[in-house]
Amino acid sequence: MLKKLLIMLFCFSFITLSHAELKLGFVKVDEILRDAPQASASNKKLEKEFKARTEKLKKDIEALNNEEKDFSKNSLTMSDKDKEKTQRKLQQNKIDIQRAERELREDIDLRRREEINKLQNEVTKVIQKIAEEEKFDLIFYSGVAYASDQVNITENVLKALGGKK
Repeated sequence: MLKKLLIMLFCFSFITLSHAELKLGFVKVDEILRDAPQASASNKKLEKEFKARTEKLKKDIEALNNEEKDFSKNSLTMSDKDKEKTQRKLQQNKIDIQRAERELREDIDLRRREEINKLQNEVTKVIQKIAEEEKFDLIFYSGVAYASDQVNITENVLKALGGKK
């Protein structure tokens, strides 16, 4: 019985000792995605990439609105056949614009996810480098409810990412 108690006491003291030497770190993902220079560069890249399609869509919407206004003004003088034909054309144009808008949004979302994945891979490499250089045992990247400023290494990661411009 005394032997078991001594073994448990020894194990407990060993576990406590090993925890005392553990070096932990935490990185705020949202701050990295907001403040990293690569994030703003990828946003500008996406904006430039989709600018032409966005402008074309805006012009198409404006043209549709003008056509609808013209129809409202002229519908009183139009024959029933012309009214129906114009309404069908306006409805088809509206459907086409909605489809183009949805496709544009999906394409932008897809490209944004690709850019975020690229940034996350880069952030992971930087975190691994910092962990090795500063001898961290464990760095949390997401899924943490609370972390004190003592273990927050987000600024170190941002500095390392900033140097990669």
